[in-house]
Amino acid sequence: MTTTHPPDSQLRGFVALLPAAARPYALLARFDRPIGWWLLYWPCAWGVALGGGAVRDWPLFLWLLLGAIAMRGAGCVYNDIVDRDLDAQVARTASRPIASGAVSVRNAALWAVLLSLVGLYVLLQLPLPAQIVALASLILVAGYPFMKRITWWPQAWLGLVFSWGALVAWIAVGGDEGIALPLLYAGCVAWVIGYDTIYALQDIEDDMLVGVKSSARAMGRHVKGGVALCYGFALAGWGGALWAVRPDPLVLVALVPAAVHFTGQVVTLEPDNGEDALAKFRSNRFAGLLVFAAMLVVGMAP
Repeated sequence: MTTTHPPDSQLRGFVALLPAAARPYALLARFDRPIGWWLLYWPCAWGVALGGGAVRDWPLFLWLLLGAIAMRGAGCVYNDIVDRDLDAQVARTASRPIASGAVSVRNAALWAVLLSLVGLYVLLQLPLPAQIVALASLILVAGYPFMKRITWWPQAWLGLVFSWGALVAWIAVGGDEGIALPLLYAGCVAWVIGYDTIYALQDIEDDMLVGVKSSARAMGRHVKGGVALCYGFALAGWGGALWAVRPDPLVLVALVPAAVHFTGQVVTLEPDNGEDALAKFRSNRFAGLLVFAAMLVVGMAP
């Protein structure tokens, strides 16, 4: 195993203050790594903002945030149960609670159920059509851990999963029918493929050894160009969604800050530097905020 990358589970922040018995469960749900639920949450927030519900339906921002935290945690637990053998062979993930033996599979499953109950409570706060759409995502969630074994593009499957909140949020606020929602969703999927390809650069050597597939391996020496293409498609999708809501050239200006940020990510990316890849991946939390500002401005325009 390589040892050049920081471990996936680390005792830091509020997790370090928890009782010793609770820490492995917090790590299992990635409470020490909030970037995951931020990335899951941003498409939800974009759907509310661009769908015109930022003021009228503002409590949805909070409910969807809680749902993102709980369901991201449950998803991580499920993923670690399925991947426990692979995780033990990769330097970055060998310290995960299940792979290291700190948490049994049985207890991990119970923890996933508890987190899912929190998600269920959030689900019940949504209108029925949004509830149905949200439940449909469970099929995609269930299949994700197996994608790295059967396809070179598990990041594309993750994109379908992590972008689903945009659909739920749009329907929850009663967004207009038309092409805006499909374009918003497509842009989100491309964004996820881009940033998760960067994330996969951390494990590329270990993935080759254990036979795990990823878009980072598929792109090879063209990874910077591949990520740039993904971000370009993301901006095109979001730009199209903004235009569909308000057909005015000025709406595209709202995406300029995000475009500059993505350009900086790609230009300065060091594919062989695991720490740099992690930093670039994490910077997408800020990128999400920039895109949210664009969605909010256009969605609230008279």
